[in-house]
Amino acid sequence: GKKEILIPVFSTIKDATSNFKNADVFINFASYRSAFESSMEAMSFPTIRTVVIVAEGIPEIQSKKLIAYAREHNKVIIGPATVGAVQAGAFKIGYAGGPVENVMRSKLYKPGSVGLVTKSGGLSNEMYNVLSTVTDGLYEGIAIGGDYFPGSTLVDHVLRFEKIPEVKIIVVLGELGGINEYDIEEALRSKRVTKPLIAWVSGTCAKVFPTEVQFGHAGAKSGGIRESAVAKNSALAAAGAIVPNSFEEFSAKISETYNNLITQGLLSQSEWPLPEKIPQDYKSAIKNGKIRRPTSFVSTICDDRGDEPTYAGVSVTELIRTEQSIGDVIGLLWFKRKLPEYASRFIDICIILTADHGPCVSGAHNTIVCARAGKDLVSSVASGLLTIGPRYGGAIDDAARHFKSAIDEGLTPENFVEGMKRKGLIIPGIGHRIKTVNNPDMRVVILKEYAKEHFGSVRHLTYALEVEKYTLQKSPNLILNVDGAIASLFLDLMESSQVFSKFEVQQILETGGLNGLFILARTIGLIGHCLDQKRLQQPLYRHPWDDVLYHVDENGTSGQDRKNYQ
Repeated sequence: GKKEILIPVFSTIKDATSNFKNADVFINFASYRSAFESSMEAMSFPTIRTVVIVAEGIPEIQSKKLIAYAREHNKVIIGPATVGAVQAGAFKIGYAGGPVENVMRSKLYKPGSVGLVTKSGGLSNEMYNVLSTVTDGLYEGIAIGGDYFPGSTLVDHVLRFEKIPEVKIIVVLGELGGINEYDIEEALRSKRVTKPLIAWVSGTCAKVFPTEVQFGHAGAKSGGIRESAVAKNSALAAAGAIVPNSFEEFSAKISETYNNLITQGLLSQSEWPLPEKIPQDYKSAIKNGKIRRPTSFVSTICDDRGDEPTYAGVSVTELIRTEQSIGDVIGLLWFKRKLPEYASRFIDICIILTADHGPCVSGAHNTIVCARAGKDLVSSVASGLLTIGPRYGGAIDDAARHFKSAIDEGLTPENFVEGMKRKGLIIPGIGHRIKTVNNPDMRVVILKEYAKEHFGSVRHLTYALEVEKYTLQKSPNLILNVDGAIASLFLDLMESSQVFSKFEVQQILETGGLNGLFILARTIGLIGHCLDQKRLQQPLYRHPWDDVLYHVDENGTSGQDRKNYQ
């Protein structure tokens, strides 16, 4: 159809039958391992009248029990090993009729005048197509399944068709093995079936084999002359059925019978309006190249459609075999290029140096509190990451932007600092709550030493250090911190490596690419803090009341603003 529908799903057969008391057909797609039990359960509910069993391989003793129970309780079984059934223009159950393309091709969207019963599911679909070309089409089609003990037999459905006024022609397609076709012979002789019946029993080729042959279905095995296709075809013909000389003549006999009924005035041809064109399934249309649509996403950094993922065109196998580092992977996935070895090593160093800074900083504190509250790893780490911003860990991009802007504008360090002061802005990358000029941050020392040894230019670092000299005149803790060091040195890296254009440098700064280094690195530490608290089985954390200034008057309202009590 043209729209999707929602089908209620229940976890038990009892729930399904109690919620839909008017549903009387149960289609069982369970495998042979559980089809017996679930089918027996379904038949125990009074609202279920017909059970369709798709599974092949159900043990014969279980099939016999199913049949006996169905007969005792006036139930109908289609199967086991069936593809289902079709009532043209109404519904289909199971796999019968095939996909929508076959339904349209076989004109199953409109009721015809032919009742068809077969053992073979595959041949039933073939016959639907045949009937659509030589008659006005199918009224109802049943594939009873190829097991030796079917739940309902060929004659059961032939007798049903005899009682359905819309069915003018009955078509039967049997096969060698078993004797069910002789029940049809008896029904013809006793005049319980009077409508034209065209029949063919497949497997006539078995006579050319010197020994007994097992064909595809469990029941398709000739146990003697009486069960042979030749004998059954002869018996049906003798009883009055229209039996062709071969399967190739089957469609011709059906067509001839249909045309005779029209000639006799017993059947009239009527035009049936063409159905609305059904849209092709989207996935099929895409697969067949009939449509395309705009993509929802664009990815330029990786591709997972081949045998293995690639990062910016480099396979993961190559990365491992050439012993590439995390810095190399970041170069490919963040910046879409292979960075020089010293640049990748610089990224590795940044990650190592900023992976953790103790349990007291904002991010670690939040993660620890969440972990002790029983939250999972993802939630605990996320709470820590959310503290990253201008005041904690998120100053790398801002520091890089301000240092670069000052250099591009030709500001002296003094003018830069005083200009920021006039604007009421804190200088990102400058200042530390613990470290001072006399107690330097060794992380900054390591970064400076590495850059001076490996970078072709450190002009941004030099400028940042000149800014530091000026700010130290105001306070000994206004030093270049690790954020400022990474910011200035990454500017030098992008400039000296000569693999980034000016536009790309600006784009990286605007999109927050440098803060990504701190986020990635600190995630390692936050995970560690969460696991540490879980491992130690630390209890729920409650902040001590004596570490809080309670400033509430006797009426319960706040006193003067807290900022007045610095």
